[in-house]
Amino acid sequence: MSKLSASAFYSTSKPSSAFGLTCVAMAAILCTAVAGCGLFSGSKLKPAVLPDLKNSDLAIVWSSSVGKSAGYLFTPAFADKLIYVATHKSGIVALSDEGGRQVSQIEAGIPLAGGVGISDNTVVVASNKGEVLAFDSAGRSVWKSQVSGEVLAAPVIVGANVIVRTADGRIFALNRADGKRKWVFQRATPALTLRTNASVVVNRGTIYAGYAGGKVIAIEAESGKPTWEATISTPRGSTELERVADVAGIPVLDDSRICAAVYQGRTGCVEALNGNVLWSREISSADGVAIDAKYLYVADTEGNVYALDKTSGATVWKQDKLQRRELGAPLSFKGKVLVGDATGLVHLLSPENGELIGRVSTDGSEVVALLQNGDKAIVQTAKGGVYALSVR
Repeated sequence: MSKLSASAFYSTSKPSSAFGLTCVAMAAILCTAVAGCGLFSGSKLKPAVLPDLKNSDLAIVWSSSVGKSAGYLFTPAFADKLIYVATHKSGIVALSDEGGRQVSQIEAGIPLAGGVGISDNTVVVASNKGEVLAFDSAGRSVWKSQVSGEVLAAPVIVGANVIVRTADGRIFALNRADGKRKWVFQRATPALTLRTNASVVVNRGTIYAGYAGGKVIAIEAESGKPTWEATISTPRGSTELERVADVAGIPVLDDSRICAAVYQGRTGCVEALNGNVLWSREISSADGVAIDAKYLYVADTEGNVYALDKTSGATVWKQDKLQRRELGAPLSFKGKVLVGDATGLVHLLSPENGELIGRVSTDGSEVVALLQNGDKAIVQTAKGGVYALSVR
């Protein structure tokens, strides 16, 4: 989830302390002109009143608490019937995926700022100072590396590489064995971009990443060379704030297409092979999308949830009863649609008509991660709650 506030923007040309003041002033002046401005922190618009549900097809199986996120958006990772969860100050906690019992804990030694990357016997995390740490599954330190930028996204382990994305959009490939840098990909970015924890998706030797300017880029995983660049939505407006048009969530790969949503822009799909745009719709979102066999699901900046035909982009349904609830990226799960909000609620929607058919409450803080792990959906909250959900 990309929480939109004045501090949620990243400046590539100014120190963060000075930029924060500049961005607040710009937001105050331009609020009426910017789509989604009601989502800025401090907005007095109240979330939509939720309808009563007689029954709920969504239930909490177990819950655990691992430590507060301190404003960072952590995402868990799964391996060997364990759920690895990073926290800002408590390091990495491994929970049993059956009952949520804490199995082990890895002390990172530094405050962490992003999610967990895991594969086989390697666990990787990072800090907001660009420190990347690798451990084995027993918690022993394997290596520590430094990249030149704040890391908010979960590292991704691909073969012999650890892929790390920094907040300014650079992508590093580190050697999985010793952490040494193999290559770095970078491109020019606007002076103002959304500050998100979006990582990358990797498939068949290609890295796909969303960028500012409404772009999705494909990069060779082994060499770091770009293979194509697609534009889902172009920036519009006369000011830097109005022209923020970023792919803020992780693109989703489905069959032969890559789909993504653009903040203050459009939602659409491109061909994975060459980047040709298949379709795009005027739907702005600060988070990612989800796909099932028939539909693409996206929550816009106003809190509306859409189901779109994934081949054409045509609207199948729109659910408007979750407005102003600061929704995260939807999750397609066991034939239903899940979406979390900023108040700790997780909502269950019918994929056929968008009807609200379930709801559970967590700890009252923002749902920062919602992922599938086998037959359960795993939630992580800003207060450090971890919940396993089941759908009937």
